[in-house]
Amino acid sequence: MSDRITVEELSELMKKAAGVTVAPEELQQHYDTGFDVLGIDSLGLLGVVGELEKRYGTPLPPDAERCRTPRQFLDLVNGSAVAGA
Repeated sequence: MSDRITVEELSELMKKAAGVTVAPEELQQHYDTGFDVLGIDSLGLLGVVGELEKRYGTPLPPDAERCRTPRQFLDLVNGSAVAGA
């Protein structure tokens, strides 16, 4: 496991778990744009959270599914035990 979840990995997870394709470059440009604007609803984000928990075998912080932007999500996830341990 890498020590940080990258924009590329988040982009891949968004496609796999929510069926929404956003290129990593576009995601980086819209780092502070709401997930809703990018086409990810709350269920889609819950799918991303579930996929990460399954992938790394550890729960994410409870607030992960309530993040509004890619920046908030990556900051929270990368500050948790999943990415930092």
